[in-house]
Amino acid sequence: MNAEANAQQIEYWNGPVGERWAALQENIDLHLAEITGELIGFAAPACGERVLDVGCGCGTTTLLLALKTEPDGGASGIDISVPMLNLARARAMAQNADLAFIEADASTYDFQPVFDLMFSRFGIMFFADPAAAFANLRKGLARGGRLTFACWRRFEENLWAWEAMQAALPLLPPQEAADPLAPGPFTFAEEARLGRILKSAGFAKLEIEAFDGSVNMGASVEDAAAEALNVGPLARAATGLDEAVRDRIRRAVENVYKRHLTPAGVVAPAACWFVRAKP
Repeated sequence: MNAEANAQQIEYWNGPVGERWAALQENIDLHLAEITGELIGFAAPACGERVLDVGCGCGTTTLLLALKTEPDGGASGIDISVPMLNLARARAMAQNADLAFIEADASTYDFQPVFDLMFSRFGIMFFADPAAAFANLRKGLARGGRLTFACWRRFEENLWAWEAMQAALPLLPPQEAADPLAPGPFTFAEEARLGRILKSAGFAKLEIEAFDGSVNMGASVEDAAAEALNVGPLARAATGLDEAVRDRIRRAVENVYKRHLTPAGVVAPAACWFVRAKP
């Protein structure tokens, strides 16, 4: 296990990024609402099942999973981000939901084989050693249990993020070529690689389905462009730029988002893998 890379991820999600994601929880839930609903259906949590939400963030999916498994089952969440976990616990308390949220790295946590379902909405793409991490998750599955998750396909297929980045590139500092295998949102873009990793982690039965949906970036092009500068690949690339440059980027992104403006807001194509895996 690459301890240094894990430490970098822990630092990243416990700094300003984690705080920003917690502050923007309602917006992010709007962005991912369509995908979330479809993924919950794909995972098919049932009453009485014990579920772990991996990379649970602010607890939205954990709360939904709890509703599907009560009263005889239940859901817990695990994440490395203290700012997001603090919000998740506060939301659960406000809803009188008896949920456990674990502050830990799921790639190394000492799991016991108690979960019928391990679930993740975009929370499994940041492992330094993905094969070892998935093998560790497998240890937490009860007999007959399953792992179900969503991850992004290729960056270019995800126009909600890709087009904003392309519009901003002339205004950004020179960008280093990204390592497609490094931890990050698009690390599992290639289906064949994802399948090999899961099989090497001890998952013998795999279902990997392409899901083409959308991300709602906001009610207006102005909201959507501001959001692109707050979360996602462009936000990371634009970190530290002065406000004048960010304003120019914002205007450029507004122009490309106009093509996706609908009565429901700026709704742009998204491309994911939905994965179901069993040992």
